[in-house]
Amino acid sequence: MMRATFSLFVFLLFLSGCQSLEVISIDYMQPAELSFPAQLRRVAIVNNTGVQPDTSSQVLIDGSQPIGNANQATAYTNGDAAMAIETMAQEIANQNYFDEVVICDSALRARDILPRESTLTQEEVENLTSGLRVDMLIALENLPISAKKVIAELPEYGVFRGTTDVKVHPLVKFYLPERARPIAAIQPVDSIFWETFGHSVAETHAQLISDERLIKESSEFAGIVPVRHFIPSWVKKDRYLYSGGSSLMRDAMVYVRENRWEEAYRNWKTFFDNARSDKKKMYAAQNIAVYHELKDSLNRAQEWALKAQEFARKAEKLPAGEGSEASLLKQSVNYRLITLYLAELKQRYEQMSKLDAQMSRFKRDF
Repeated sequence: MMRATFSLFVFLLFLSGCQSLEVISIDYMQPAELSFPAQLRRVAIVNNTGVQPDTSSQVLIDGSQPIGNANQATAYTNGDAAMAIETMAQEIANQNYFDEVVICDSALRARDILPRESTLTQEEVENLTSGLRVDMLIALENLPISAKKVIAELPEYGVFRGTTDVKVHPLVKFYLPERARPIAAIQPVDSIFWETFGHSVAETHAQLISDERLIKESSEFAGIVPVRHFIPSWVKKDRYLYSGGSSLMRDAMVYVRENRWEEAYRNWKTFFDNARSDKKKMYAAQNIAVYHELKDSLNRAQEWALKAQEFARKAEKLPAGEGSEASLLKQSVNYRLITLYLAELKQRYEQMSKLDAQMSRFKRDF
């Protein structure tokens, strides 16, 4: 459930005793918000939105109308549902979580004369799942978009800055043929941003993203946004390692760069066993915690991170049981970094059972 990817090490800061902190990037899988039974293997993505309005002539900002020292306007519209479900289907297929992903790009409510509740009836769900030969429907029900365009002068640079900030709110519901109502619904919110520069309001206005392109790219983006909420996803995080101060620690970092983690661990463990100061034990304990996390041994990683936290408290003479944790975090860089890392480890550990359940369909072959 983790893949360690070594990225370029970034120098952060020098510490006492010729110590420094370096950073690596790791990838690990986190569970989705929703969980589905392993037997649901074929899904269809359907467009259950109403008729989309014509936005081809809509002007989202009028550059001739200043507001304070800026020209700005906000508009609300609907995205292109057909584009969104096409992107959603492709993103779901790319995750290889379900055995088959079918797209039904016909708008199910396109022939409605009068507006009606977007929720599909059980009869409609049964007909669709049977006709498409799938186990579950994933329906895009609504795709509201809010767009804010601003042109503001930057006098210190002698230019105008134009920004376009769009928020998408895709509403997605999940249907099973044997259920009368949707089994779940989500409406995540995310944003996409563009900027440009010009020597005048008119020039900057002319370079703002066009409404047609805005709708297209926002709709495609909106199709991707919900997927991580119902399919486990990989996330990239930074992890901090102490280096320098001794030949053992320096050599360990060489091993890390060469992806030879077992050799690095042996160096850190030797350094820890022989260290006499709390600060040196803190350095090694933190690095050993990262090693165990990379081995997917989160229990052991937490044990060593707790040791590192306690050694940091002792080394920097932080009061035990006195004052708020927030106060302690402000007093010590080492204590803060280790405490924040420990919190991430605890969160990962608490999510493991949920992730295991969601990935059980692969029998741990992932």
